[in-house]
Amino acid sequence: MELMKPLKSLPRPRVRTGRIYNGMPARELGSEGWHKPWSGGNGGNCLEAMKLEDGRIAVRQSTDPDGPALIYTSAEMTAFIEGAKAGEADFLLS
Repeated sequence: MELMKPLKSLPRPRVRTGRIYNGMPARELGSEGWHKPWSGGNGGNCLEAMKLEDGRIAVRQSTDPDGPALIYTSAEMTAFIEGAKAGEADFLLS
């Protein structure tokens, strides 16, 4: 049985600014390293995320790549994703 090789971690983008803060212009984080974790039939209106060098996660709206980036800690993003999977955010859909 052949063991699967571990996936290489994605390169972390180099940020053009020294200070990363919530609401900063997403363009200051650069254009490389943004990923769409999922995409549906919504006409391209997607959330994009980037893992930063310090482990935090930046999130931006794909239709406004120069708009604000929201910055979350890994623990905050984990709590959100686990809560959404458990149905705790279902109220947002009704």
